[in-house]
Amino acid sequence: MTTADSQTGRRLTARGAKTRARIVAAAAELMYVQGVGDTTLDDVLAASGVSKSQLYHHFDGKDALVRAVIDHVGERVIERERDALGHVSTIAGLRRWRDSLVQNNALRHGAYGCALGSLASEVTDHDTLARQALSNLFTEWQGLLAGVLRRLQDSGVLAPEASVDQLATGLMAALQGGYMLAQTARDVTPMATSVDMALAHIESLSAG
Repeated sequence: MTTADSQTGRRLTARGAKTRARIVAAAAELMYVQGVGDTTLDDVLAASGVSKSQLYHHFDGKDALVRAVIDHVGERVIERERDALGHVSTIAGLRRWRDSLVQNNALRHGAYGCALGSLASEVTDHDTLARQALSNLFTEWQGLLAGVLRRLQDSGVLAPEASVDQLATGLMAALQGGYMLAQTARDVTPMATSVDMALAHIESLSAG
């Protein structure tokens, strides 16, 4: 049985796919904790337990590996957000979403920030393909938030004249800015505050 490499389209055996996945998972964890710039291919080799020839069989260098990490992290984050937001249609549901993200980030005292945001801060200036992949992921995430707000509008909770897309942009900005402030403070309080303010603004636009 074979599968296709999502980036190159090259056919992979089950064993090859498993090796590639192990490399990407190890690289993703390292890059999340210590940053893209401070993660070397030697670090990835040590963490994944693969040989140099195996790594270079799947990736022609660090940039290609970083793009694979973006795909891996992005799939995980968007799947989480689809599950969390897909059926939310109330302000209370949005607040539960907020609570889950803040509580999860509190487990690390906010130390590492958003997995996607951390990647974006390091790679967008020098890798156009990586930047575009991240932009697409953030657009999809923001679209999920817009979907919630549209359901609020359709049910009469949110005023019909409220701009769903602008509110979704503001909520995403509050979340990502909150992640960054929490990361520098090693405290999730700024994250909770920034998202709370965005949600309070949305609630102030209620149709009632």
